[in-house]
Amino acid sequence: MKLPVHVGAKTALQMQGYAHFLPMGKGGSASLFGSSGTRLPAWFRQYDWGPELRYSTTKLFADDPDAGLTKQELATYAITVSAPELAIMEALYLVPAEESFEEAALLMEGLTTLRPRLVQSLLEQCRSVKVKRLFMFLAEACNHAWVKKLDLSKVDFGKGKRMIVKGGRFDAKYNITVPDSGFESRTSVNSA
Repeated sequence: MKLPVHVGAKTALQMQGYAHFLPMGKGGSASLFGSSGTRLPAWFRQYDWGPELRYSTTKLFADDPDAGLTKQELATYAITVSAPELAIMEALYLVPAEESFEEAALLMEGLTTLRPRLVQSLLEQCRSVKVKRLFMFLAEACNHAWVKKLDLSKVDFGKGKRMIVKGGRFDAKYNITVPDSGFESRTSVNSA
């Protein structure tokens, strides 16, 4: 259809072997992302594809909408898929409305080999303060080695506080309220 639509978020991570929980049996969902203003054709939306299709249009990376996209070959065709660096940011964009903080944190734990240059570029381009703050909060909590190669002085983290959940724990470094889930203690045990 040549539309600027790609497989993203948790679905893209699953396709590339970064899944934490695999859907069992029928059902599940597949996340698609498109440029702002891009509508899927009615026949596409009405067709029963098996999993529920969740389609989000966003200007998350409007300066370079192709940043972090890759092609994945499937039999006789190729589809556009978010690279892991972009996919985790898209998953964080969906927290807490469509994805849980806890699952996003578990996904971040498995992303030990992200490419610092691409992460840096995406963080600089990202228009969502929430996504950037949550990304760095989780990446640092996981103690990923690639975090040390980032230059956060070039990233605009915005002003003011952001609340991911009500009644959670406030992180003063990134000015976000996150679930009081014990995530930091779990990752420090896992990274030891």
